[in-house]
Amino acid sequence: MKEIIRTEISEEWAHSGVVEAGNYVFVSYCMGNEGQSIENQINVAFDVLKERLGSVGLTLESVLKMDCLFKDISDLLYLGDIIKERFNGKYPARKAFETRFIREGILFQIDAIAYKG
Repeated sequence: MKEIIRTEISEEWAHSGVVEAGNYVFVSYCMGNEGQSIENQINVAFDVLKERLGSVGLTLESVLKMDCLFKDISDLLYLGDIIKERFNGKYPARKAFETRFIREGILFQIDAIAYKG
């Protein structure tokens, strides 16, 4: 087995932002624009995901699966159009959840699994 590579490590939160294991890349905690509109938070979450994937030579089109976490699940109606703009027809499998976030201004977060074949 190839070495597992962990980057963007947070000792405070005890997690890795990006983990490469074999042909798969796991990306967590993609979020930003805290306190702004849901559309802005969804867009910056995809910007963060794109940047993290780029750090290992991948694009959004390599994403196989996404977990999309919402403070209010009714905001799901914004997600489809944004995905259409960003994934060039190569849509990942995805699931949406409603959750409570640690800070009040967070409305959206993405965790993803990508393929590095």
